Amino acid sequence: MAPKPYRTITARPNAESLVKPGELVDLVEVTPLTLADRRIYNQLLENAWDAIDKPVTHVIAKADLRGSHNSNDRVGESIERLMASIVKVKVKRDGEDAIERVQLLGGNIETTRRDGLFEYEIPTRLRRIIKDSTVFARLQREVMFALSSKYALTLYEMIQKRGNLRWKSSEKFSVDDLRGILGVPKGKLTSWSNLKLRAIDPAVVEVCALSDYIVEVEPIKTGRRVTHVELKWWRKDAKSEAEAERELSFSKVGRKERAQERAQTANEPPPRAYAARPRPVWLEARGEALRADTYETARLRYPGFDIYHVEGEWRDWAKGKEVPRDADRAFLAFFKTFAEANPI
Repeated sequence: MAPKPYRTITARPNAESLVKPGELVDLVEVTPLTLADRRIYNQLLENAWDAIDKPVTHVIAKADLRGSHNSNDRVGESIERLMASIVKVKVKRDGEDAIERVQLLGGNIETTRRDGLFEYEIPTRLRRIIKDSTVFARLQREVMFALSSKYALTLYEMIQKRGNLRWKSSEKFSVDDLRGILGVPKGKLTSWSNLKLRAIDPAVVEVCALSDYIVEVEPIKTGRRVTHVELKWWRKDAKSEAEAERELSFSKVGRKERAQERAQTANEPPPRAYAARPRPVWLEARGEALRADTYETARLRYPGFDIYHVEGEWRDWAKGKEVPRDADRAFLAFFKTFAEANPI
């Protein structure tokens, strides 16, 4: 009997991080939201988490939603946008892919006192989606509040949802799908160059600077037009993680400039400064690196796979076996079998 999938609602928030169902990460906004709206919504989900799949009313202090602002006006505006927001969520129904349209927030009541309470409900259909969820993102609070645009926060959530996948390190999206997930308003940033310059590049630089992952968004052309992108990610080494933690401890003043400077240390425009992923240190102890063209061949043949994870699997499998005459060919042969057994 196959093991039951791990349910998102069994994951627990903690002092450093909160949990967000994967379906609410890759949703498409019909009504665009702001950075503040997205942060507040994440807080509302976290506050309701212990009973989020139940038809109950949840209560939170307005002060917890205000953040550094002294006024409740902005909170009220965000709540109204969340109530009016309709999103499209990719779900499975009877084993088939489907699109479900839901509201993000149900009925609520706000006491008028400045230090009062906010009571709210999670809509029925959304509760069902969350209850059935088996994939989630774990968001670091400090990073969530440090990111300065809704595009950066959305990209961070996308990476946090995917970062722990064992052998997957990239995913392809159509440009239209990526625009929808990022919440780009209709009629805005309509050309690829503007979308890249105004939304994607700044988001990539911020996420690379502040999170535990290095991120790339590579354009893919059909003819002369960019129609798709490949989102790539990989976890930082210890030194780079320490730099991100140090940056989070600094003042926000000058943060974008510092991130841009780091992105340009490889003498390339951001975000391509992060393009060359080094072979992980943990692999050095398992054997000498293969030829560079072997890794490139693996990337081209099996897009989306983490080639270094698969190399580690190959070296574990090869322990105690006869040393191959051609290690590069042996690795590619193993990769073919591994990819067939573990489709993504």
